[in-house]
Amino acid sequence: MHRPPLKHCRVCGTAVVYRLPDDGDTKQRAVCPACNTVHYENPLNVVGTVPVWGDDGGQVLLCKRNIEPRWGKWTLPAGFMELGETAAQGAARETDEEAGARFEMQGLFAVMNVVRVGQVHLFYRARLLGTEFNPGHETIEARLFTESEIPWDEIAFKTVKETLERYFADRRQGRFGFHEVDIV
Repeated sequence: MHRPPLKHCRVCGTAVVYRLPDDGDTKQRAVCPACNTVHYENPLNVVGTVPVWGDDGGQVLLCKRNIEPRWGKWTLPAGFMELGETAAQGAARETDEEAGARFEMQGLFAVMNVVRVGQVHLFYRARLLGTEFNPGHETIEARLFTESEIPWDEIAFKTVKETLERYFADRRQGRFGFHEVDIV
């Protein structure tokens, strides 16, 4: 995993050591030698939507990123889940913040495990209620694309590309499933 190791205790500030905790755990953890706090480092959740327009769901809303990483590349509206919200609430918040879209949330569509960076991406389907968008500061442009119009070489993240490919494959089959993918 590429996340930097924890250096100091979040409770007392003492430098931590990586070792097996005294509680029988079988994995090395950041342990504070002063206050004995064991710090568990868990994956971050990224939540977002696949917002679609049209009775046939033939157009997908993408956002052109105005922030790093991948400034200027296209993505689905998504971001880190916040404390105090469900995954669906976070996906809806991110869609509102990044695209300024009016939409109706639908079911969970894809879970992408990105182990090497310690993230899990969850994408929900969403039905757009209009085609007027008011993107926030993280987005240069929000617009609709048919499958043939998507700038596949300009997609910001592999998780987004994989999600879009599965969305359009399901659409061609006339039914939407649930997808779990490990990104290596």
